[in-house]
Amino acid sequence: MVLKTLDVLGPQHGWGIARRIEQISGDLLAVNQGTLYPLLLKLEHEGSIASEWGAHRKTTAALRFYRLTAAGRKQLQAETREWSKPRRFIARFFQSQGGGF
Repeated sequence: MVLKTLDVLGPQHGWGIARRIEQISGDLLAVNQGTLYPLLLKLEHEGSIASEWGAHRKTTAALRFYRLTAAGRKQLQAETREWSKPRRFIARFFQSQGGGF
């Protein structure tokens, strides 16, 4: 979700990433900051994202902005393919007629 958010929106700070994921989920998913920031560090360590300090456009606060790297784009493509397999299976399962349910 983090990689897809950065792919769609471009560079974002952590709160922006969290809020976008929550919005897309219809607020069914609450992003815990204690989970998000370690994940961002892990993705950066792996080379999937890069970060730099920048100023918030509405305030003078310095924020860390994260962006998707070329390696992150490849990882996103691979994970999208992997997630499509169970999604297709589940869709077929629930579209099937019969089966004793």
